[in-house]
Amino acid sequence: MNARAARRRILVWGSTTAVLIVSAVCWDGWVARTQLPPLTPDVSVVVEARSGKLLRGFTVADGRWRLPVKTNEVSKPYLRQLIAFEDKRFYSHGGVDILAAFRAISQAVRNGEVVSGGSTLTMQVARLLEDSGTGSWRGKIRQMRVAWALERVRTKDEILELYLRIAPFGGNIEGVRAASLSYFRKEPIRLTEAEAALLVALPQSPEARRPDRAPERAKAARDRVLARGVEAGVLTRDGATAAKREAVPTQRYAFDFLAPHISERVMAAAPAVLRHRLTLDHEMQAKAEALLARHVQGRHAALSGAIMVVDHHTGAVLVTAGSPDYLDAGRQGFVDMTRAVRSPGSTLKPLIYGLAFDAGFAHPETIVTDGPIRFGPYAPQNFDNSFRGQVRVREALQLSLNIPAVTMLDAIEPSVLMARMKRAGASPKLPSGRAAGLAIALGGVGLRLTDLMAIYASLARGGEAVPLVYDLSAEQDIAVRPPVISRVAAWYVSDILSGVTPPVGAVSEGVAYKTGTSYGHRDAWAIGFDGQHTIGVWLGRADGAAMPGELGAELAAPVLFDVFAAIKPKLDPLMGPPDGALTVTNAQLPTRLKVYRRPGSVGRTNLPEITFPPDGARLVLFGEDSLVAKVDRGVAPFTWLANGVPVVVESFERQADVKIPGPGFLSISVIDATGYSQAVRVIID
Repeated sequence: MNARAARRRILVWGSTTAVLIVSAVCWDGWVARTQLPPLTPDVSVVVEARSGKLLRGFTVADGRWRLPVKTNEVSKPYLRQLIAFEDKRFYSHGGVDILAAFRAISQAVRNGEVVSGGSTLTMQVARLLEDSGTGSWRGKIRQMRVAWALERVRTKDEILELYLRIAPFGGNIEGVRAASLSYFRKEPIRLTEAEAALLVALPQSPEARRPDRAPERAKAARDRVLARGVEAGVLTRDGATAAKREAVPTQRYAFDFLAPHISERVMAAAPAVLRHRLTLDHEMQAKAEALLARHVQGRHAALSGAIMVVDHHTGAVLVTAGSPDYLDAGRQGFVDMTRAVRSPGSTLKPLIYGLAFDAGFAHPETIVTDGPIRFGPYAPQNFDNSFRGQVRVREALQLSLNIPAVTMLDAIEPSVLMARMKRAGASPKLPSGRAAGLAIALGGVGLRLTDLMAIYASLARGGEAVPLVYDLSAEQDIAVRPPVISRVAAWYVSDILSGVTPPVGAVSEGVAYKTGTSYGHRDAWAIGFDGQHTIGVWLGRADGAAMPGELGAELAAPVLFDVFAAIKPKLDPLMGPPDGALTVTNAQLPTRLKVYRRPGSVGRTNLPEITFPPDGARLVLFGEDSLVAKVDRGVAPFTWLANGVPVVVESFERQADVKIPGPGFLSISVIDATGYSQAVRVIID
């Protein structure tokens, strides 16, 4: 080659290179100037159970179901077949598969329209985001440009995730999760090879291949995807043959519509959040809602109800059913009766007795009088207007006698009961400007089912407060909190309630429960617990009208035990007696606990007074396991209790060596010979 030819070749090469460089620069600028469509299309807000299963979803503005989903929530068979069928070089190209694109463009130029594929998944996402057609070569060029630009601002997994959310699957169904739930009633992570292949095929022609309308065309398209999977090596021939034998679905299923009240509440509280993951158990919730609907069926058309289930070890709400049917206008199903303020009837009696046990003036075997009594103008009556004379406290609570409960509350004082309800997490409501009176023992206070669940969960957990949790991200082991009542008192209550006669045919062993009926038969309650779960049931009318003749024991208790049976194949054992619990007969009790005497009396001046430790004190014992408590005035002998447990019985000394169970809150009570008492509460460091 002579010098002139060499120079000519160099010039040609240089010119070509320059042209390529200029072209590349121009192409790069052309792509960089691309106006991208919004990359965050509207997605349905969903409320999910703790397992991730859908409880309730909400359509986007135009009525389409487009559920949020991530790539790790979709089955591997689906992803493998999708890539193999739609875009086998997805992870290596820059948005456009050049070979496939040139083929498609050349065919479009020759025929004047698009006659073959060539679109990558990125190009399909571009088309779906812009809602543009594919019938012209100009549209295809636009999709290529958007695809190149899209690959510059999103990762491959983010682009794939966009496809998984917005691909069309027929009708108002978009996205693989909505399609999987609609056609197979399962989450996409559980798709089989055959199901995955059908969902790969549908977006190419979503209306023509809808399996609920054209099952034969759907099956043929699915089988082509399976065949391509074999060719690509992502599916064995035997696997494809077996998959082809599976029938395609011939109907669309409705999306789950569970826990509608809490769903709307959490969505309203955080409208910008797309996925709300709750503590609810999907299976338990479904069973409880179906059971509640069955129990009101055939009864008054306005009868409503509510059910809650709580894990009292964590506070997690596992079931919250606010009505039998959200859409039943006759029952006002749209009203969430778990949060409606109602009269609790007799359901507060267990807490009243627990406080009496803690104060040291009663024990489950203490004899209390059930007879005519008057507290100023207030003269409580039993439900059946009869009296039983002297009964044990255990019997008084199991029979839900009114007079002994009011008698105990008179000694405790209503304000103390109100304070302990609030400590449990409840929000008791009284008429404006009215102070708490003795009538709250029988339901004269407003409470919600959620309030009673918190109170009973604390009883089930040994007296510790149990904050109710709905948000899964907030679920955790409960931190140490001031106790509602002592562990001993809580066990006394649990032991008593476990002996309440169950409904006919129900298995009673292992369930502690209490029923309640509000004044005028407006509210029927049943709340109980085993060793793990606290369950509450309310039945009544949302409008507050009376239900003559309906009682909690007859109306709500059967529902309570049915819920236990439905959600638990085996009950968890109730807690056993803690250290210090007196499991004795009445004859073996300290003298002053054998028969109830009201502590304190108007006009008496010689009442026992604890002079040490002072109420509310914080004590540092420097390793000591006891303290010396002192009492002034009162009549010897004295009985001392620590957290409701007798530690010194009938001592004539005015001081006592009180053993300390450990750091934390400690209640110390003293009872004198005439039955009068005083208590203080201190903190031990």
